Amino acid sequence: MELRKSFDLRKVTILIYFVLMAIYVLFGFAPTAAEATKYEVSAELAIPSIGLTSDVTALRLHEGNLDTPDTIVGSFSNAENKVFLVGHRAGVFHDLENIKVGDEIIYDYETFVVKKTAVLEKAAISMDSLLRAADTKTLVIMTCAGEDLPNGDATHRLIITASVQ
Repeated sequence: MELRKSFDLRKVTILIYFVLMAIYVLFGFAPTAAEATKYEVSAELAIPSIGLTSDVTALRLHEGNLDTPDTIVGSFSNAENKVFLVGHRAGVFHDLENIKVGDEIIYDYETFVVKKTAVLEKAAISMDSLLRAADTKTLVIMTCAGEDLPNGDATHRLIITASVQ
């Protein structure tokens, strides 16, 4: 009789364990509904040389600033043939510093080739120049670089310029 109770208790314990594990796997690893629907996807970005793929959401100016999305790439365009892409270096652009001139970038099903990479002090960047119209379709990608600042910002920006082939 004692052996039977012990055996049943072990079965119940194992069953509870598997049920709890199933619940954890189903709900613990899934993205939250807010995260999944936070941004409206307007395009896709891929940089095969660094293994980057990301959805892209269109950004709007808010009090003169562009709010960089947390987990995907943001895009802004107010001039002909120019798209400005931004993202966090601690997130989606964590390997962007490894991109090289000549690498391909696929944006919205079109292939661009990296023409220039630069790291500039934040204060030395002219956003008007970065956003100005271009003669050919051009992407400008920007993320933080340099030393981290206490407010979550950084001292420099990595800027990648790419154009259609």
